[in-house]
Amino acid sequence: MKLYLKLGLILLAFCVVATALLAFVNSATKPKIEELKSKAAEEARSALIPDAVFELKTIAVPEADSIEYYEAKDEKTGELKGYTFTAAKAGYSSNVKTMAALDPDFKIINIQVIEQAETPGLGANCIQESFSAKFKGLAPDELLVDKDGGKIKSLTGATITTRAIANSLRETVQLIQAELSAEAEKEPKP
Repeated sequence: MKLYLKLGLILLAFCVVATALLAFVNSATKPKIEELKSKAAEEARSALIPDAVFELKTIAVPEADSIEYYEAKDEKTGELKGYTFTAAKAGYSSNVKTMAALDPDFKIINIQVIEQAETPGLGANCIQESFSAKFKGLAPDELLVDKDGGKIKSLTGATITTRAIANSLRETVQLIQAELSAEAEKEPKP
């Protein structure tokens, strides 16, 4: 009995030390990881709408977390070039996070899948430029996959991934449109 108690206490000591080391390493690296994620998001926004200055805006959504989007204005003239935002929805095997750029008329300029863990060779093909090109120029009501009556041809063997991306983009664009329409109505008319 003493042997089992001794082995249990030794194992407990190793677990406590390992947990403490992991917690220390996590707390030391977390700020750097957040900084790198922020820098990557900034670079993705700049790639989607070049030569623009981005201003963060937030939409409060009652049944979910708030939605953040960025107004993109021309660096030199200050003219509105469009909007960027990040949308996410569950795909086949992971959450698929997509950054998109809209023109002032709410048509897709370009998209970039920034985070996914879909099936290699199938859903993971959503990161390819040929897939992103399917979304260019589409209005929010056109953001449906072909199997749902839309214009976006699904990735072969990955309809769920394609549908997740299209639906997340459509829903977020519609929320941004509604928010901007409400703001425009609140503004005093000259």
